[in-house]
This record gives sequence, C-alpha cells and structure tokens, in this order.
Amino acid sequence: MTNEKIRNIAIIAHVDHGKTSLVDALLKQGSVFRDNQAVEDRVMDSNAIERERGITILSKNCSCMYNGVKINVVDTPGHADFGGEVERVLKMVDGVLLVVDAYEGPMPQTRFVLERALGLGLKVVVVVNKIDRPDARINEVIDEVLELFLDLDADEEQLNSPFVFASARNGIASTDKNTVGTDMSPLFETILAHIPAPQGEDNGKAQVLVSSAEHNEYVGKLAVGKINRGTLKVGQSVTLCNFHDESKKFRSKIVSLFVFEGLKKVPVESATVGEIVCIAGLENVNIGDTICDAEQVEPIEFVKIAEPSVEMTFMVNDSPFAGKEGKFVTSRHIRERLYKEAVKDLSLKVSDGETAEKFKVCGRGEMHLSILIENMRRDGYEFQVSMPKVLIKEIDGKKCEPIDRLFLDVPENCTGVVMQKMGVRKGELLGMTPHGSRMKMEFLIPSRGLFGFKSELLTDTKGEGVINSVFEEYQPWKGEINRREFGSLIAHESGESIVYGLFNAQERGDLFIGAGVPVYAGMVVGQNPKGDDIVVNVCKRKHLSNCRSSGADEALRLTPPKRMSLEDAIEFLADDEILEVTPKSMRIRKIILDHNMRIRERGKIMRGEI
Repeated sequence: MTNEKIRNIAIIAHVDHGKTSLVDALLKQGSVFRDNQAVEDRVMDSNAIERERGITILSKNCSCMYNGVKINVVDTPGHADFGGEVERVLKMVDGVLLVVDAYEGPMPQTRFVLERALGLGLKVVVVVNKIDRPDARINEVIDEVLELFLDLDADEEQLNSPFVFASARNGIASTDKNTVGTDMSPLFETILAHIPAPQGEDNGKAQVLVSSAEHNEYVGKLAVGKINRGTLKVGQSVTLCNFHDESKKFRSKIVSLFVFEGLKKVPVESATVGEIVCIAGLENVNIGDTICDAEQVEPIEFVKIAEPSVEMTFMVNDSPFAGKEGKFVTSRHIRERLYKEAVKDLSLKVSDGETAEKFKVCGRGEMHLSILIENMRRDGYEFQVSMPKVLIKEIDGKKCEPIDRLFLDVPENCTGVVMQKMGVRKGELLGMTPHGSRMKMEFLIPSRGLFGFKSELLTDTKGEGVINSVFEEYQPWKGEINRREFGSLIAHESGESIVYGLFNAQERGDLFIGAGVPVYAGMVVGQNPKGDDIVVNVCKRKHLSNCRSSGADEALRLTPPKRMSLEDAIEFLADDEILEVTPKSMRIRKIILDHNMRIRERGKIMRGEI
C-alpha cells in the first residue's frame, strides 16, 4: 500500500542556513495558524537555550496541509555537535529538504547530513535559501552542490534532484533562479511531486521503529516513530524488541496514541502505514527499539550513530562553597541525571569513573557537552567538570586521535595571524579561496587543537571570523600541542574580594571578578597573559594608620572584570583546573587548593616521580 495522503520529510542543513525559518514559512502557509494569529519567529525553537542562542538543539516534529496532503516535517539541528539528532530521525522520513545558504554554499555539516541521507537512499530536494542576500552567488552555489553530490557518489537519480530557490524569511520560493516567487507553493508542489509517499503492508501486523523519545509529566514516556507496517490502535498489545539486543523483549500495551497536527499532538484511536505517531504507555521503550504486534515480533535495524570524540569528567562538588546554591548535589542525583540524558541522546556516552563520585561523559564536541552542563545547572544541579579531552584509539598498534575538517572565513588581512595559530595547533592547510575582501580557508586539524581556539580567532579577527568544523577521521597522534599561552591568577586566601586587593592584582592581568565577591584559596580569579600561574591576594585590605598620605583620598579605579560564559570557562581550563558549576555561579579553581601542596606536586611531576 502507498499512502498518498502523507509525505514525511526532514529539513537538514548547516547551522544558520535557515532550516527553522523555512519550517516557519511552511507552517504559516500550510493552514496551521489563523490569518490573524500572532506567531513568533522560529516557532519550533521552543527550548529556552535554543531561543537564547538562536540555534536548534533537538529534533522536533510538526505537520502542515497542502492540497489535502499532510506533510510531516522534522526540523533538525545544524551544528555538527548535534549530528546524532539528525542521524536518528532520517529513518523516520522518505525524503529530505537540503537547505543551502545562497552565499556560503555547502558547509561541513551539509556534507555530513547529505552523506547520511544518500546512504539511506532518501530522495533529496535542494533548497537554495536566502536568495535575497545582496552577496548571493546562486550559480556558483548550484555548481558546488552538484560537486558535493558527485563527491558523495550519488546515483543518477540523486544527481537530478530538483532545486528550489527560496527566501524563507519572506515566505517565497521559485523553481526558476531568475524568477522571484510570491509564496511557498512551488516548494510544496516540488515536495509532493518528488518526495515519495510512504509505503508498507496495510494488512500486515503492526511494526514501528522508535526514532525519538520524549517525556510528558502527565502520561510518562512518549515514543515517536513511523508506522512501517499494519495499523496501531489504542489498547493494542505490543512487544518491544531491539535488532541489536536480542535479549530485549517486553510485552506492553498502548495507552494513548497521538499524531502531529501543526505544532500539537492530537489523540487518535488508530493510525496506519506511513503516519508518524507518538505512543504513550511503553515505559521500557528506548530510541532504536521496534514496537511490534505481539503475534509477529520482527525488529528493524537502527542506524549506527557516529561515535563521540570528546570526554569530560563530571564529579561531585567538593569546593569550600559546596552545597550552598544547588538543589541536587549528591553523586546519586548527578548519576541519575547523566544516565537519563544518555537514553535520550544517543551520541552521548556515560560511564562510572574511578571513584563513586566521578562520571565519564563522552560527547560530539565542546558545545554538545556545554549544553548538557547548562541544562543541568538550570535544573538545580551543582557539580564540577574537568577540562575536555579527546578520545584516543589504538588502530593497527598506533596511537590515533580524532581529526576535524576546519573551515574558516576571515578578513583577508587576518590570514597571516590565523596561519600562525594553525601552525602552533598542528593544522594542515588544504586550500584557500578569496571571496571579495575575505578569505575562505580549509584545514585538517587535531580536535584537541580546537580547544580554546574560537575565542582567540574572534580576538585576532576583531569579531569578524567565522569558524565551522566537522569530524573527519582518526589519524596517528600529531604530537604535543601547547594550548595555553597564558596562566591563571589564583586567590591566596578565602574571604571577600576588596577594592584595594583587586587594584593591586589587576596589574598582573585580567580579572574575572569585581569587589564584594566571595572567594576561596585556590580559586582562579583572573588570567595572567605572561604564561605562569601567579598567586594574588584579592582580599587584602589597606593598612590603616593615623598618618595621611598625599594621595590617600583618591579613589582606586578598577578595570571592569572579564565576564566568562560557560564555553569561555571550559576553553580556559588547564590540566590542573576544574570548573565548579552551580545554578547561580561558575568558578574556575585549581584541583589542589592549597598553594604549598600545589608546589610540591609540581616538583614531583618535574622530577618524574608521578
């Protein structure tokens, strides 16, 4: 059976190429909102962090109607760190809209997601977005997309994928690059004509592959997937199984069944082949499981998610300020949350550490892990994290490390300093292409060489540099990389920071705190640009006497402190430092707080005793 009343598509692209804006346009013109309804921009970015950062983090489902056909749409993240979200939803759809910026053209994540889509044999519609940009170069971008198809060994049918030229922000599309459209109808028509309708046995026993999981406080766990065979009904007895784990077999019952209509989940009594459904009542269900009719248990193979490449250690907060600001502070709380997160996010790997208070968390990159940290601190968790490290593998007896393909877009007069930084970080130049007054550069670089590079690039290019990277492969170890050219300013004693002490300390470097901030011995309060760690006393008070000096009444002027974001703090960390994270504060500290003990430990390391 072919269900001609449904189309299932995913929208995939590099970050900031307009996926979520395109979904907005499809929803507005797909009879989802009333004509007079006020609709905010990026309506699919419902998560608070997504709206703050302007990026999509989680894949989300919605639907719209066009000429009596229901189009189920999956909006996916564009950042390489959240590639696992894209990989797992591709089994749920029959085609993809590949969105490409009319100026930037195909970028690293474009290649990654397109390769996955072509590998699954999905039909592709290429949407060249932002055609209203004054610097749009539509003809060159078309050629670059076709070259990308050839590089990825696309077959003849995939090479003939249709192109649609759109401005998602203005809600217009056209199939002719020289004609400006009036609405999104050309894109809707192309989807109906080129994306195949879902197929399956209508009379067979029910079978659904779970591609996504959500949690609802009223009905518990929700499993989302496409019905590959048969019909699902409320109250039906089903068996949960897994292709990769034959021992998993659970009998269960469907309590509630929902389909997506617009942005809402609408309860239904039954659903048939091709429909994307949301199922409640299956507490043991996980992403990758198959929901089968109890009479015919046949698991479906799930796509293999790419392995993580970066590791951080999460641990219980043991600083002098521990337990003052957090609601969940014990190892049990932290462990439960991390393992719960690993079930939802397949590209996250969690394991117990050397002690009961440490947990190893592996992810796709710094941003992937920083979003997890940010979500946990907003939920009231208090903990500490170590410096990120890359995962090392032994391949054919050789020590190998992950290598990233790095794309930089910088002003032409900044290429010299960027090349110098890349040399220090073991970057290998693959190519340079001038674009007006800017230069596009491509490198292969060890993943660990990118730690802390983003803030340096923004400084070197006066905020104009654009950086994108995607995992390439494992290669033999490239040798040591001196990541930090600066040191830390460390508080000498516990107390409250005083203007007089800060005034003397700011001559040594950039401070992270102002006056009246509680500090403890061993806490990092600033950055020393000269490379060594320096102990400073920011709690020092002015010695009072009954003699007045000539400048006694002059006010002490403090330089405004450097405010660190979560990513900045993670990038700053050295091997002997950890980041204390609470719902209200972030503090960088030394692992060994006592100054004398730190000196002894460093001496042992230099003598080779450790």
